Amino acid sequence: MSLVNLFDAASALPGAWSSRLLGEIGTASVKLLRMDGTPVREEAHGTAEILIVLDGRMELVVQGDPVAVGPGEMYRVPAGAAHAVGPGSHGTLLIVEVAEGD
Repeated sequence: MSLVNLFDAASALPGAWSSRLLGEIGTASVKLLRMDGTPVREEAHGTAEILIVLDGRMELVVQGDPVAVGPGEMYRVPAGAAHAVGPGSHGTLLIVEVAEGD
């Protein structure tokens, strides 16, 4: 695999909240997306997610609890946990999706 500049890759995305699969490691998928301040409604997944804010800020609500994730910070959302992204969330987000137990 070649070197990937995450910020260049994020700038090349077609729009906010449109993720790009960067690669897979075992059963984990690594994705990149841009946040543009608009909220994302509540959802839950069958896999755990690790959310890493590269720049900007993400306002999460996980199982009804607010969580602010800043640049250089990460948050792990367990599989099946209801979560939403609140208004004002902006910047570059790296997502690692991994099946429970991995």
